[in-house]
Amino acid sequence: MKLFNQGIPRGSAMSYAALLEKIEILRSTLRWATTLQRDDIEKLLRQANVLRDDVMQLSHKERFVQAVGAEPGPAKSTGERRQALLARSFVFEGTFGDNPRLLDALEIAEKAAPTDLPVLVDGESGTGKELMAKVIHANGSRADKPYISVNCGAIPDSLLESELFGHKKGAFTGAATDRRGKFESAHHGTIFLDEIGELPLPGQVKLLRVLQSHEIQRVGSDETISVDTRIVAATNKNLRRLIEQGLFREDLFYRLSVIHLTLPPLRERKDEIPLLIAYYCDEAAEALKRRPVKTTARLRDFLLGYAYPGNIRELRNIVYRMSCLAGETADLSHLPEDIRPAAARGQVQPAAVALSMSEAKRIASDEAERACLERGLQETSGAVAELARRWEMNRSHLQILLKKHGMHSKDFRKEA
Repeated sequence: MKLFNQGIPRGSAMSYAALLEKIEILRSTLRWATTLQRDDIEKLLRQANVLRDDVMQLSHKERFVQAVGAEPGPAKSTGERRQALLARSFVFEGTFGDNPRLLDALEIAEKAAPTDLPVLVDGESGTGKELMAKVIHANGSRADKPYISVNCGAIPDSLLESELFGHKKGAFTGAATDRRGKFESAHHGTIFLDEIGELPLPGQVKLLRVLQSHEIQRVGSDETISVDTRIVAATNKNLRRLIEQGLFREDLFYRLSVIHLTLPPLRERKDEIPLLIAYYCDEAAEALKRRPVKTTARLRDFLLGYAYPGNIRELRNIVYRMSCLAGETADLSHLPEDIRPAAARGQVQPAAVALSMSEAKRIASDEAERACLERGLQETSGAVAELARRWEMNRSHLQILLKKHGMHSKDFRKEA
Protein backbone atom coordinates (compact mmCIF):
# COMPACT_ATOMS: atom_id res chain seq x y z
CA MET A 1 0.00 0.00 0.00
CA LYS A 2 1.53 3.32 -1.03
CA LEU A 3 1.76 6.31 1.30
CA PHE A 4 0.86 9.79 0.20
CA ASN A 5 3.80 12.07 -0.46
CA GLN A 6 2.22 14.62 -2.77
CA GLY A 7 -0.35 17.31 -2.22
CA ILE A 8 0.00 17.16 1.58
CA PRO A 9 -2.51 19.48 3.29
CA ARG A 10 -0.98 22.33 5.28
CA GLY A 11 -2.26 20.95 8.59
CA SER A 12 -0.25 17.73 8.22
CA ALA A 13 3.23 19.29 8.30
CA MET A 14 3.66 19.02 12.08
CA SER A 15 2.48 15.38 12.04
CA TYR A 16 5.05 14.43 9.46
CA ALA A 17 7.75 16.37 11.37
CA ALA A 18 6.90 14.46 14.54
CA LEU A 19 7.19 11.16 12.71
CA LEU A 20 10.57 12.14 11.27
CA GLU A 21 11.78 13.05 14.75
CA LYS A 22 10.77 9.63 16.07
CA ILE A 23 12.57 7.93 13.19
CA GLU A 24 15.75 9.90 13.93
CA ILE A 25 15.60 8.88 17.60
CA LEU A 26 15.39 5.22 16.61
CA ARG A 27 18.24 5.60 14.13
CA SER A 28 20.47 7.30 16.72
CA THR A 29 19.76 4.56 19.26
CA LEU A 30 20.75 1.88 16.79
CA ARG A 31 23.77 3.80 15.45
CA TRP A 32 25.45 4.44 18.82
CA ALA A 33 24.52 1.26 20.67
CA THR A 34 27.55 -0.99 21.18
CA THR A 35 25.55 -3.94 22.53
CA LEU A 36 21.83 -4.55 22.73
CA GLN A 37 20.24 -6.75 25.35
CA ARG A 38 17.02 -8.63 24.66
CA ASP A 39 15.00 -6.10 26.69
CA ASP A 40 16.47 -3.25 24.61
CA ILE A 41 15.61 -5.04 21.36
CA GLU A 42 12.03 -5.61 22.47
CA LYS A 43 11.73 -1.96 23.50
CA LEU A 44 12.96 -0.81 20.07
CA LEU A 45 10.55 -3.22 18.37
CA ARG A 46 7.66 -1.79 20.36
CA GLN A 47 8.71 1.74 19.39
CA ALA A 48 8.97 0.68 15.74
CA ASN A 49 5.48 -0.86 15.87
CA VAL A 50 4.04 2.33 17.35
CA LEU A 51 5.81 4.36 14.67
CA ARG A 52 4.43 2.10 11.95
CA ASP A 53 0.90 2.49 13.32
CA ASP A 54 1.35 6.28 13.32
CA VAL A 55 2.45 6.22 9.69
CA MET A 56 -0.51 4.02 8.70
CA GLN A 57 -2.97 6.28 10.54
CA LEU A 58 -1.55 9.37 8.87
CA SER A 59 -1.62 7.71 5.46
CA HIS A 60 -5.27 6.77 5.86
CA LYS A 61 -6.09 10.25 7.13
CA GLU A 62 -4.59 11.76 3.97
CA ARG A 63 -6.41 9.22 1.82
CA PHE A 64 -9.71 10.07 3.53
CA VAL A 65 -9.15 13.81 3.00
CA GLN A 66 -8.44 13.26 -0.69
CA ALA A 67 -11.44 10.96 -1.10
CA VAL A 68 -13.86 13.36 0.57
CA GLY A 69 -12.53 16.26 -1.46
CA ALA A 70 -12.87 14.37 -4.73
CA GLU A 71 -16.60 14.57 -5.36
CA PRO A 72 -17.52 13.07 -8.76
CA GLY A 73 -19.51 16.05 -10.02
CA PRO A 74 -21.47 16.09 -13.29
CA ALA A 75 -18.42 17.13 -15.35
CA LYS A 76 -16.42 13.95 -14.66
CA SER A 77 -16.84 10.97 -16.94
CA THR A 78 -16.94 7.43 -15.55
CA GLY A 79 -13.45 6.84 -16.94
CA GLU A 80 -12.13 9.88 -15.10
CA ARG A 81 -13.78 8.72 -11.88
CA ARG A 82 -12.18 5.29 -12.25
CA GLN A 83 -8.74 6.79 -12.87
CA ALA A 84 -9.19 9.15 -9.90
CA LEU A 85 -9.81 6.16 -7.61
CA LEU A 86 -6.67 4.42 -8.81
CA ALA A 87 -4.64 7.63 -8.57
CA ARG A 88 -5.55 7.89 -4.89
CA SER A 89 -3.84 4.53 -4.24
CA PHE A 90 -7.23 2.84 -3.86
CA VAL A 91 -6.56 -0.78 -2.87
CA PHE A 92 -8.64 -3.19 -4.97
CA GLU A 93 -7.89 -6.88 -5.44
CA GLY A 94 -8.92 -7.54 -9.02
CA THR A 95 -10.25 -5.28 -11.75
CA PHE A 96 -13.28 -3.06 -12.28
CA GLY A 97 -14.76 -1.06 -15.12
CA ASP A 98 -16.67 2.18 -15.64
CA ASN A 99 -20.18 1.22 -14.53
CA PRO A 100 -21.62 4.31 -12.76
CA ARG A 101 -23.43 2.31 -10.06
CA LEU A 102 -20.31 0.33 -9.25
CA LEU A 103 -18.20 3.49 -9.14
CA ASP A 104 -20.76 5.02 -6.76
CA ALA A 105 -20.34 2.00 -4.46
CA LEU A 106 -16.54 2.10 -4.65
CA GLU A 107 -16.37 5.82 -3.92
CA ILE A 108 -18.66 5.41 -0.90
CA ALA A 109 -16.54 2.46 0.28
CA GLU A 110 -13.38 4.55 -0.08
CA LYS A 111 -14.83 7.31 2.10
CA ALA A 112 -16.27 4.92 4.66
CA ALA A 113 -13.14 2.74 4.96
CA PRO A 114 -11.08 4.99 7.32
CA THR A 115 -14.05 5.25 9.73
CA ASP A 116 -15.38 2.57 12.07
CA LEU A 117 -18.99 2.88 10.87
CA PRO A 118 -20.87 -0.38 10.16
CA VAL A 119 -21.37 -1.12 6.46
CA LEU A 120 -24.13 -3.18 4.82
CA VAL A 121 -23.45 -4.51 1.32
CA ASP A 122 -26.30 -5.99 -0.69
CA GLY A 123 -26.62 -7.36 -4.18
CA GLU A 124 -27.30 -10.60 -6.03
CA SER A 125 -25.31 -13.73 -5.25
CA GLY A 126 -21.90 -13.65 -6.88
CA THR A 127 -21.59 -9.88 -7.36
CA GLY A 128 -18.49 -9.58 -5.16
CA LYS A 129 -19.87 -8.61 -1.74
CA GLU A 130 -17.05 -10.26 0.19
CA LEU A 131 -14.52 -8.64 -2.13
CA MET A 132 -16.11 -5.28 -1.25
CA ALA A 133 -15.73 -6.12 2.46
CA LYS A 134 -12.03 -6.84 1.88
CA VAL A 135 -11.72 -3.55 -0.04
CA ILE A 136 -13.16 -1.65 2.94
CA HIS A 137 -10.79 -3.46 5.30
CA ALA A 138 -7.72 -2.94 3.08
CA ASN A 139 -8.37 0.80 2.64
CA GLY A 140 -9.06 1.46 6.33
CA SER A 141 -6.93 2.05 9.39
CA ARG A 142 -7.34 -1.62 10.41
CA ALA A 143 -5.71 -3.00 7.26
CA ASP A 144 -2.89 -4.67 9.23
CA LYS A 145 -5.27 -6.13 11.81
CA PRO A 146 -7.33 -9.37 11.58
CA TYR A 147 -10.03 -9.84 8.94
CA ILE A 148 -12.49 -12.56 10.01
CA SER A 149 -15.23 -13.88 7.71
CA VAL A 150 -18.37 -15.57 9.06
CA ASN A 151 -21.07 -17.24 6.97
CA CYS A 152 -24.19 -16.72 9.06
CA GLY A 153 -26.20 -19.13 6.91
CA ALA A 154 -23.81 -22.02 7.54
CA ILE A 155 -23.82 -21.98 11.37
CA PRO A 156 -26.38 -24.24 13.11
CA ASP A 157 -28.67 -22.35 15.47
CA SER A 158 -27.42 -24.39 18.44
CA LEU A 159 -23.79 -23.38 17.79
CA LEU A 160 -24.35 -19.78 16.73
CA GLU A 161 -23.62 -18.12 20.08
CA SER A 162 -20.52 -20.26 20.67
CA GLU A 163 -19.22 -19.60 17.14
CA LEU A 164 -19.61 -15.82 17.40
CA PHE A 165 -18.80 -15.22 21.08
CA GLY A 166 -16.86 -18.30 22.20
CA HIS A 167 -17.46 -20.55 25.20
CA LYS A 168 -15.96 -21.60 28.52
CA LYS A 169 -14.78 -25.10 29.24
CA GLY A 170 -17.73 -27.29 30.31
CA ALA A 171 -20.37 -24.83 29.09
CA PHE A 172 -22.05 -27.65 27.16
CA THR A 173 -21.39 -31.21 26.06
CA GLY A 174 -18.26 -31.26 23.95
CA ALA A 175 -16.82 -27.97 25.28
CA ALA A 176 -13.54 -29.53 26.39
CA THR A 177 -11.55 -26.26 26.47
CA ASP A 178 -12.07 -22.52 26.50
CA ARG A 179 -12.65 -21.19 22.99
CA ARG A 180 -12.47 -17.70 21.53
CA GLY A 181 -15.32 -16.65 19.26
CA LYS A 182 -15.14 -14.83 15.94
CA PHE A 183 -15.63 -11.42 17.55
CA GLU A 184 -12.67 -11.91 19.89
CA SER A 185 -10.55 -13.12 16.97
CA ALA A 186 -11.45 -9.94 15.07
CA HIS A 187 -10.54 -7.62 17.97
CA HIS A 188 -9.10 -4.35 16.55
CA GLY A 189 -9.85 -5.70 13.06
CA THR A 190 -12.85 -6.30 10.80
CA ILE A 191 -15.52 -9.00 10.99
CA PHE A 192 -17.46 -9.81 7.82
CA LEU A 193 -20.94 -11.22 8.46
CA ASP A 194 -21.98 -12.84 5.20
CA GLU A 195 -25.61 -13.83 4.52
CA ILE A 196 -26.78 -11.72 7.46
CA GLY A 197 -30.37 -12.26 6.30
CA GLU A 198 -30.04 -15.94 7.27
CA LEU A 199 -29.29 -15.09 10.91
CA PRO A 200 -32.12 -16.38 13.14
CA LEU A 201 -33.98 -13.91 15.36
CA PRO A 202 -32.30 -15.03 18.64
CA GLY A 203 -28.91 -14.48 17.00
CA GLN A 204 -30.03 -11.06 15.78
CA VAL A 205 -30.82 -10.04 19.37
CA LYS A 206 -27.35 -11.07 20.56
CA LEU A 207 -25.67 -9.28 17.63
CA LEU A 208 -27.63 -6.12 18.39
CA ARG A 209 -26.33 -6.16 21.97
CA VAL A 210 -22.75 -6.34 20.70
CA LEU A 211 -23.34 -3.37 18.40
CA GLN A 212 -24.81 -1.36 21.26
CA SER A 213 -22.39 -2.22 24.08
CA HIS A 214 -19.24 -3.38 22.23
CA GLU A 215 -19.08 -6.23 24.73
CA ILE A 216 -19.57 -9.98 24.51
CA GLN A 217 -20.00 -12.86 26.92
CA ARG A 218 -18.68 -16.33 26.24
CA VAL A 219 -21.21 -19.13 26.60
CA GLY A 220 -21.07 -20.36 30.18
CA SER A 221 -19.35 -17.23 31.52
CA ASP A 222 -20.62 -14.15 33.39
CA GLU A 223 -17.55 -12.13 32.47
CA THR A 224 -17.96 -9.40 29.86
CA ILE A 225 -15.20 -8.91 27.29
CA SER A 226 -14.76 -5.62 25.43
CA VAL A 227 -14.35 -5.97 21.66
CA ASP A 228 -13.27 -3.27 19.24
CA THR A 229 -14.43 -4.66 15.91
CA ARG A 230 -15.44 -3.04 12.63
CA ILE A 231 -18.56 -4.79 11.24
CA VAL A 232 -19.28 -5.27 7.54
CA ALA A 233 -22.41 -7.29 6.73
CA ALA A 234 -23.69 -8.60 3.41
CA THR A 235 -26.91 -10.06 2.06
CA ASN A 236 -28.53 -11.02 -1.21
CA LYS A 237 -32.00 -10.66 0.31
CA ASN A 238 -34.29 -7.66 0.60
CA LEU A 239 -33.97 -6.97 4.34
CA ARG A 240 -36.81 -4.43 4.34
CA ARG A 241 -39.13 -7.13 3.03
CA LEU A 242 -37.86 -9.51 5.72
CA ILE A 243 -38.61 -6.80 8.30
CA GLU A 244 -42.21 -6.60 7.04
CA GLN A 245 -42.45 -10.40 7.33
CA GLY A 246 -41.13 -10.31 10.90
CA LEU A 247 -37.98 -12.25 9.97
CA PHE A 248 -35.43 -9.47 10.54
CA ARG A 249 -35.23 -6.89 13.31
CA GLU A 250 -35.71 -3.32 12.17
CA ASP A 251 -33.42 -1.90 14.87
CA LEU A 252 -30.61 -4.25 13.79
CA PHE A 253 -31.08 -3.21 10.16
CA TYR A 254 -30.56 0.45 11.01
CA ARG A 255 -27.56 -0.40 13.19
CA LEU A 256 -25.90 -2.31 10.36
CA SER A 257 -26.77 -0.01 7.47
CA VAL A 258 -25.19 3.25 8.60
CA ILE A 259 -23.29 2.97 5.30
CA HIS A 260 -25.34 1.07 2.70
CA LEU A 261 -23.82 -0.15 -0.58
CA THR A 262 -25.54 -1.95 -3.45
CA LEU A 263 -23.52 -3.89 -6.02
CA PRO A 264 -25.07 -4.09 -9.51
CA PRO A 265 -25.26 -7.50 -11.24
CA LEU A 266 -22.76 -8.38 -13.95
CA ARG A 267 -25.41 -8.12 -16.70
CA GLU A 268 -25.46 -4.37 -15.99
CA ARG A 269 -21.66 -4.19 -16.10
CA LYS A 270 -20.97 -5.53 -19.60
CA ASP A 271 -17.87 -3.35 -19.97
CA GLU A 272 -16.22 -5.39 -17.20
CA ILE A 273 -16.63 -8.78 -18.86
CA PRO A 274 -13.54 -8.56 -21.14
CA LEU A 275 -11.48 -7.24 -18.20
CA LEU A 276 -12.67 -10.02 -15.90
CA ILE A 277 -12.08 -12.74 -18.51
CA ALA A 278 -8.48 -11.57 -19.00
CA TYR A 279 -7.95 -11.26 -15.24
CA TYR A 280 -9.29 -14.74 -14.43
CA CYS A 281 -7.47 -16.32 -17.40
CA ASP A 282 -4.21 -15.05 -15.91
CA GLU A 283 -5.24 -16.14 -12.41
CA ALA A 284 -6.23 -19.62 -13.60
CA ALA A 285 -3.00 -19.96 -15.60
CA GLU A 286 -0.98 -19.19 -12.49
CA ALA A 287 -2.97 -21.70 -10.42
CA LEU A 288 -2.68 -24.44 -13.08
CA LYS A 289 0.99 -23.66 -13.87
CA ARG A 290 0.40 -23.15 -17.59
CA ARG A 291 0.00 -20.38 -20.12
CA PRO A 292 -3.24 -18.35 -20.21
CA VAL A 293 -5.79 -20.07 -22.45
CA LYS A 294 -6.82 -18.42 -25.73
CA THR A 295 -10.45 -18.23 -26.86
CA THR A 296 -12.03 -18.63 -30.27
CA ALA A 297 -14.06 -15.81 -31.78
CA ARG A 298 -17.39 -17.60 -31.26
CA LEU A 299 -16.54 -18.37 -27.62
CA ARG A 300 -15.67 -14.70 -27.04
CA ASP A 301 -19.00 -13.66 -28.61
CA PHE A 302 -20.84 -16.06 -26.31
CA LEU A 303 -19.00 -14.90 -23.17
CA LEU A 304 -19.66 -11.23 -23.98
CA GLY A 305 -23.38 -11.81 -24.61
CA TYR A 306 -24.20 -14.33 -21.86
CA ALA A 307 -26.47 -13.09 -19.03
CA TYR A 308 -24.47 -14.65 -16.12
CA PRO A 309 -27.24 -15.41 -13.61
CA GLY A 310 -24.48 -16.40 -11.18
CA ASN A 311 -22.70 -13.08 -11.82
CA ILE A 312 -18.92 -12.75 -11.33
CA ARG A 313 -18.65 -16.04 -9.46
CA GLU A 314 -20.16 -17.88 -12.44
CA LEU A 315 -17.83 -16.11 -14.89
CA ARG A 316 -14.81 -17.05 -12.77
CA ASN A 317 -15.90 -20.70 -12.62
CA ILE A 318 -16.41 -20.78 -16.41
CA VAL A 319 -12.94 -19.35 -17.03
CA TYR A 320 -11.30 -21.80 -14.62
CA ARG A 321 -13.18 -24.71 -16.22
CA MET A 322 -12.16 -23.88 -19.78
CA SER A 323 -8.59 -23.11 -18.64
CA CYS A 324 -8.39 -26.59 -17.17
CA LEU A 325 -10.15 -28.57 -19.92
CA ALA A 326 -8.77 -26.82 -22.98
CA GLY A 327 -5.29 -27.07 -24.41
CA GLU A 328 -4.02 -23.79 -25.86
CA THR A 329 -7.39 -22.61 -27.20
CA ALA A 330 -10.85 -22.91 -25.64
CA ASP A 331 -14.05 -23.19 -27.68
CA LEU A 332 -17.79 -23.53 -27.05
CA SER A 333 -17.34 -27.23 -26.33
CA HIS A 334 -15.43 -26.36 -23.15
CA LEU A 335 -18.41 -24.52 -21.65
CA PRO A 336 -20.63 -26.25 -19.05
CA GLU A 337 -23.19 -28.31 -20.92
CA ASP A 338 -26.21 -26.59 -19.33
CA ILE A 339 -25.23 -23.19 -20.82
CA ARG A 340 -23.59 -24.41 -24.03
CA PRO A 341 -25.32 -23.23 -27.24
CA ALA A 342 -27.51 -25.95 -28.77
CA ALA A 343 -25.40 -26.09 -31.93
CA ALA A 344 -22.30 -26.96 -29.90
CA ARG A 345 -23.82 -29.55 -27.55
CA GLY A 346 -23.38 -32.43 -29.95
CA GLN A 347 -19.72 -31.77 -30.48
CA VAL A 348 -17.21 -34.08 -28.89
CA GLN A 349 -15.00 -32.18 -26.52
CA PRO A 350 -11.43 -32.42 -27.79
CA ALA A 351 -8.92 -34.00 -25.46
CA ALA A 352 -6.41 -31.53 -24.06
CA VAL A 353 -2.90 -32.72 -24.79
CA ALA A 354 -1.67 -30.94 -21.67
CA LEU A 355 -3.80 -33.15 -19.40
CA SER A 356 -2.45 -36.33 -17.89
CA MET A 357 -4.65 -39.37 -17.21
CA SER A 358 -4.72 -38.53 -13.48
CA GLU A 359 -5.87 -34.96 -14.23
CA ALA A 360 -8.59 -36.26 -16.56
CA LYS A 361 -9.83 -38.63 -13.84
CA ARG A 362 -9.83 -35.82 -11.29
CA ILE A 363 -11.87 -33.57 -13.61
CA ALA A 364 -14.41 -36.33 -14.23
CA SER A 365 -14.61 -37.00 -10.49
CA ASP A 366 -15.16 -33.31 -9.71
CA GLU A 367 -17.95 -33.07 -12.32
CA ALA A 368 -19.69 -36.12 -10.86
CA GLU A 369 -19.27 -34.75 -7.33
CA ARG A 370 -20.83 -31.42 -8.29
CA ALA A 371 -23.75 -33.13 -10.05
CA CYS A 372 -24.37 -35.27 -6.96
CA LEU A 373 -24.33 -32.20 -4.69
CA GLU A 374 -26.77 -30.35 -6.97
CA ARG A 375 -29.17 -33.31 -6.99
CA GLY A 376 -28.98 -33.70 -3.22
CA LEU A 377 -29.61 -29.99 -2.57
CA GLN A 378 -32.54 -30.00 -4.97
CA GLU A 379 -34.08 -33.01 -3.18
CA THR A 380 -33.67 -31.36 0.25
CA SER A 381 -34.57 -27.83 -0.93
CA GLY A 382 -31.16 -26.57 0.15
CA ALA A 383 -31.28 -28.04 3.70
CA VAL A 384 -27.62 -28.86 4.33
CA ALA A 385 -28.28 -30.50 7.70
CA GLU A 386 -30.87 -32.83 6.17
CA LEU A 387 -28.57 -33.72 3.28
CA ALA A 388 -25.72 -34.47 5.69
CA ARG A 389 -28.07 -36.74 7.67
CA ARG A 390 -29.18 -38.62 4.55
CA TRP A 391 -25.63 -39.14 3.39
CA GLU A 392 -24.40 -39.93 6.93
CA MET A 393 -21.55 -37.44 6.70
CA ASN A 394 -20.24 -34.58 8.81
CA ARG A 395 -22.01 -31.30 8.07
CA SER A 396 -18.79 -29.30 8.12
CA HIS A 397 -17.29 -31.63 5.50
CA LEU A 398 -20.36 -31.12 3.33
CA GLN A 399 -19.93 -27.33 3.66
CA ILE A 400 -16.31 -27.71 2.52
CA LEU A 401 -17.47 -29.60 -0.58
CA LEU A 402 -20.03 -26.88 -1.37
CA LYS A 403 -17.39 -24.18 -1.01
CA LYS A 404 -15.02 -26.15 -3.24
CA HIS A 405 -17.57 -26.05 -6.09
CA GLY A 406 -18.73 -22.48 -5.42
CA MET A 407 -22.22 -23.70 -4.51
CA HIS A 408 -24.61 -22.06 -2.02
CA SER A 409 -27.41 -23.92 -0.30
CA LYS A 410 -29.63 -20.84 -0.35
CA ASP A 411 -29.77 -21.01 -4.15
CA PHE A 412 -31.74 -24.26 -3.82
CA ARG A 413 -34.22 -23.09 -1.20
CA LYS A 414 -37.78 -22.77 -2.36
CA GLU A 415 -39.55 -19.49 -1.69
CA ALA A 416 -42.34 -19.81 0.86
